[in-house]
Amino acid sequence: MKKIAPQIVAGLMILLLITAGCAGEQDDRPRRDSGIWNPPMGQDAPDDAFFHGEEEYAYYGADSPWNLRFFYGYFDDWEKRRGQRMMLDIMNNKYSDAEVYARMVKEREPENLEAWFNLAVALAWQDRTEEAVEIVERSVEEGLPFERYLAGPRDILRPLTESEPFRAYKATLEEVSELLHGPMIGQVTQTQAAFWLRTAAESEVRIRIGTDIDMSQIVETASGQTRADRDYTAIVKAENLQPDIRYYYDVHIDGQLAGEPGEYSFRTYPSPGNGAVFSMAFGGCAGYVQENERMWDVIRQKESLAFLTLGDNEYFNMISHANYPFGMQHYSYYRRQSRPEFRRLTSSASVYAIWDDHEFTDDIWLGPYKHKPFWKMPLLEQFKENWINPSYGSEEWPAVWHNFSIGDVDVFMLDGRFYRTNPYAKEPSRVNNFAEYPTMLGPVQKAWLFEELKQSTATFKVIASPVPWAYDAKPGSVDTWYGFREERDEIFDFLSENNIEGVVLLSSDRHRSDAWKIERLDDYPLYEFASGSLTNEHRHNAKDAALFSYNDKQSFGLLSFDMSADDPSVTYDIYSIDDENVYSLILKRSELRSIE
Repeated sequence: MKKIAPQIVAGLMILLLITAGCAGEQDDRPRRDSGIWNPPMGQDAPDDAFFHGEEEYAYYGADSPWNLRFFYGYFDDWEKRRGQRMMLDIMNNKYSDAEVYARMVKEREPENLEAWFNLAVALAWQDRTEEAVEIVERSVEEGLPFERYLAGPRDILRPLTESEPFRAYKATLEEVSELLHGPMIGQVTQTQAAFWLRTAAESEVRIRIGTDIDMSQIVETASGQTRADRDYTAIVKAENLQPDIRYYYDVHIDGQLAGEPGEYSFRTYPSPGNGAVFSMAFGGCAGYVQENERMWDVIRQKESLAFLTLGDNEYFNMISHANYPFGMQHYSYYRRQSRPEFRRLTSSASVYAIWDDHEFTDDIWLGPYKHKPFWKMPLLEQFKENWINPSYGSEEWPAVWHNFSIGDVDVFMLDGRFYRTNPYAKEPSRVNNFAEYPTMLGPVQKAWLFEELKQSTATFKVIASPVPWAYDAKPGSVDTWYGFREERDEIFDFLSENNIEGVVLLSSDRHRSDAWKIERLDDYPLYEFASGSLTNEHRHNAKDAALFSYNDKQSFGLLSFDMSADDPSVTYDIYSIDDENVYSLILKRSELRSIE
């Protein structure tokens, strides 16, 4: 019987040792035998999160149990977890367990394509490749893109994809695309755009851009190379474009057209001061649920210039270590990136992504240090392989924060996890790098935000956080800005002291869509628009304290800007997955002006 590579097993052994014992009775003693410290205040952290002589607080950790509870037991009844549980069993050499569970899920849910995918892989690891390829054929007949099996995780799929039955089946297919994922568009400005994609092998890629759908007028081409050391991805940049123009484009892989001529399109951004009318969609909490993947088409139909995904973009809930090859994260990314609905949206709206706790583990803070824990930067590199942001933090302090502009709107996307410090450590120490109080942003990101806000002359300034700003959104939780009240006060005071007007707040995290009004003493109120239920099957309770709170169905937020009037406006709409407009709020720029 074949076995998974030793480095995969080693990583899982580390993971299992770290998570052992989390479900036990809590007390006030460090549990060194289990590798978990679980004191009454809710901290949960591995041994390496403690400095010698400072046993009370961990410099990184979580406010929830640090274990595998999301993959086994109650939580695996959620569809977003079932495929992951199968993959986790496969990665842990429990092939027969994965087979049994996959068959059970498929029996209960005949439309579940992830069960077919994982069943094929589990059978291949048991040297039952002919059976495995029969499952592959059935999955493709039922709608799973064949290219999904080429994407991977490649090490884990190798016993299947390198087998003779698989190669023979592949040879019978009329067309197998070398373009596995993408194109995803991003970094759009008035004059440029970039295109992310993943190919089956290292390949030369070329993007042709034209002004008509039949591509008779090519105005720009851009080329690049996908690389194995970047998970077979590339980002190709095109320049010399014109503002506020609808462009069409197509993709060539090693000289061959992938798809149809002019299959994709996008619109460059308008110039400031031209009275533009445009929209951007946003949301978060996009756990993979097959029947809810139609959400991406609903968003696409709004023809927004941009799509902001505010964290929990997938639900990994695993901590990766140096010997751990990110198999679960790769699997979770690939199943989403293979969806045609997601590809249609991200090929047409410029994508901007930040992360939240479920890209790591539940309610996590990662501490004030750049290279501690040792798996911190590798996780950022993997994030960068799968998104197309215009920048990633600063050169010295990389992260996922960044900003961009559309016409007279500046948008600031915040990283609320990478340099967040322990919310329980209130006194200066090495745990919080001697800061006066806990920080969600870290000093470098906060200085960047303040400087960018001071320099901004935009009519509207949108500040997007992965977690809620309003305290009543999740009362008492240290995981939101409620746990970092001093820093929230510092940010709000900065806005007032520097007479920064036109600020609108965005957030996600809660599995619903809200509108909040945050009153401020002697200054204009801050409105927070929150949306965090893109595709999740689980939803949080609505909040009476909000201006509006919606959780009946999956939903997303739409910000529409009208700069054509003397008093420009931004409209916040909440749309359900069935394209129902369930709420609308219009803010005039004059309402976001400092009080005299």
